[in-house]
Amino acid sequence: MFRDRDAALANTLVLTWTGAGWLGSFALMGAHAAILNIAGVLLCAHAMILAAYLIHEAAHQTLFGAHWGNRLAGEVMNFIAGSCYASFERIRHMHIRHHVDRADVTCFDFKGLMRRRPGVRRALQILEWAYVPATETLMHLQVIWRPFCVSSQRKHLPRVAAMLVVRCVLLMLLALWSWKALLLYVAAAAVLLHVLNFFDAFHHTFEQYFVAADQPVPMEGRDRRYELDHTYSNLISCRYPWLNLLTLNFGYHNAHHHRPSVPWYGLPASHKELYRGQTRAVLPLSQLLRTWRRNRVRRVASDDYGAPGQGPGRADNFVGAHGVSFLTVI
Repeated sequence: MFRDRDAALANTLVLTWTGAGWLGSFALMGAHAAILNIAGVLLCAHAMILAAYLIHEAAHQTLFGAHWGNRLAGEVMNFIAGSCYASFERIRHMHIRHHVDRADVTCFDFKGLMRRRPGVRRALQILEWAYVPATETLMHLQVIWRPFCVSSQRKHLPRVAAMLVVRCVLLMLLALWSWKALLLYVAAAAVLLHVLNFFDAFHHTFEQYFVAADQPVPMEGRDRRYELDHTYSNLISCRYPWLNLLTLNFGYHNAHHHRPSVPWYGLPASHKELYRGQTRAVLPLSQLLRTWRRNRVRRVASDDYGAPGQGPGRADNFVGAHGVSFLTVI
């Protein structure tokens, strides 16, 4: 089932932790003690974060040796992450395009929507100012509503409708058992969206194209050098690399784009080999948190990602991106 012994151990552990942690978190969120409720929210959010990044691993075929194993794991993790309204194969297709085209390729033109509906833009900016992950919520919701409203998306309607029924029934059952657990689950989902957006926002300064799923984009000189020069590694910690396991080493993004076939547990070694102590493309958490907060309103409608500079505070002008999550670009 696995590519090698290391994969068997590492992937079995993380898949088990993610599944068991997600299911167990509901018991904690429904408990009476506040400390258990807090632990439940954090556990639920972390399990969903890991599930999202395990979808990414499955898309690159690094979890199992066979495609069917990666597809099955991807679909299960898709359900846990709450992005199951789109199939794993749709998510995989658009993410592989991101690597091949060396661009942020997105099917839903949310910026065009904001230009046509200024009220939507203002609402998103107000909510983002209040630290509500409104733009990422919009990107997830469009996956659900477009098959109902757009004729070209009708082929995806049966899955969307089926998943809506299943998840609404499960949420109603959760509410009947514990309203508190339901509300805390929503809070955990908000944490998930913030975390995914934070890391996705600062991985690239690629061009963004709004296209149909199979519509080609012009390469315009986006060669291998361009890819690495416009990719950044946003690590939780450089001093304590084990902390990057909290996001399944997804922050080692240069190493990932250098060799996409390297599994999550091999990325730190690949990063070390690639840079050999150089930190030009490494943007630590401490630098990015400030620009993420300062530019949270500007980022909503900005067409310019900005870029890191030099010296202290070099990430201050790195505005970042919205709408580039591999879960929602479909």
